[in-house]
Amino acid sequence: MTADTQTIVEVEETLTGRYMQSARTGRHVLTVDEPKAVGGNDAGPGPYEYLLIGLGACTAMTLRMYAEMKNLPLARVHVRRKIHAQDCRDCETQEGKVDEITREITLEGELNAEQRERLLEIANRCPVHRTLTSEIKVHSYFSAQGAQ
Repeated sequence: MTADTQTIVEVEETLTGRYMQSARTGRHVLTVDEPKAVGGNDAGPGPYEYLLIGLGACTAMTLRMYAEMKNLPLARVHVRRKIHAQDCRDCETQEGKVDEITREITLEGELNAEQRERLLEIANRCPVHRTLTSEIKVHSYFSAQGAQ
């Protein structure tokens, strides 16, 4: 996605489960749900899992594009992510909690230390990483549809 591209995602309750959602973007339809332990049907990944999937996929794709452009011997990329809330030890405000995402990247291929270090720098520049670490504004409003 380029800076001037707008992506539209629509999410709607399926009414077939307590939390089950149908998410659409372009021609793709995805199921979003919560685990049974919190009252969902576990019919699909939850919202945080999709967030982590987006970061992991963007990381791997960005590394692949860079490796191809630089003719690096990158055979395969594997990204594993975790997210959790913890007390904010290193935040500017020192208040509340912070969500922390840990990203473990495995690179396969005959890469030297310098190439691996550069690829880690590139991973931190993937567009989703940059979005998650920048100031984000979310604007919400009610649509005219469904107004009573």
